[in-house]
Amino acid sequence: MCNPHNPVGRVWTREELLRMGEICLRYGVLVIADEIHQDFIFPGHRHLAFSALDPRFADITITCTAPSKTFNLAGLQLANIFIPNETLRSKFRREYASCGLSQPALMGLVACKAAYEGGEEWLEALIDYLSGNMSLMREFLRINIPKIKLVEPEGTYLAWLDFSELGLSAKELEQRITQQAKLWLSNGPQFGQGGTGFQRLNAACPRSVLQDALNRLKNVFG
Repeated sequence: MCNPHNPVGRVWTREELLRMGEICLRYGVLVIADEIHQDFIFPGHRHLAFSALDPRFADITITCTAPSKTFNLAGLQLANIFIPNETLRSKFRREYASCGLSQPALMGLVACKAAYEGGEEWLEALIDYLSGNMSLMREFLRINIPKIKLVEPEGTYLAWLDFSELGLSAKELEQRITQQAKLWLSNGPQFGQGGTGFQRLNAACPRSVLQDALNRLKNVFG
């Protein structure tokens, strides 16, 4: 389970999570909750940790988070994995040790602690900047390339763009983006059959870089 969803940007509601949890309990499903983008939530939405909604959910859930996306610390190779169920936790520890990964990176531990204890002001500024990037993209597409639609994100810094009105095949679309626009987006079909006609754009970049990318799309599709 991915919450917020990558690549669509949905932030699942309490009702949706509760319904899914009941289904998982009914059929004995183990849930790996990927909540790495949980800090990137736009106004009007709220991230809810799946395992915190019901003790029964916590018992069947492995929750994965990390400071890497939020604070750009991926190079320090540290993640957080929460496993309330003791049996599951013991199994995970055995598997983890067998891979030769018995200790996390020291610098990652220090950076994680520093980010979580003192990074709130920075994160608030980042969310504001990302919101501005999304607003820029939304208006640029509306005015200059109306056939390309931004699927309104509720969370994450990833923009899910709908190119389907252009009437191009997945191969034609990717070729025009890479060969003509000289951009490397994430091709929609790699996320599954429902991704045909879509592309994922990473909006976590300087505004000037985003503006350049949008201008390149305009030159090809505008």
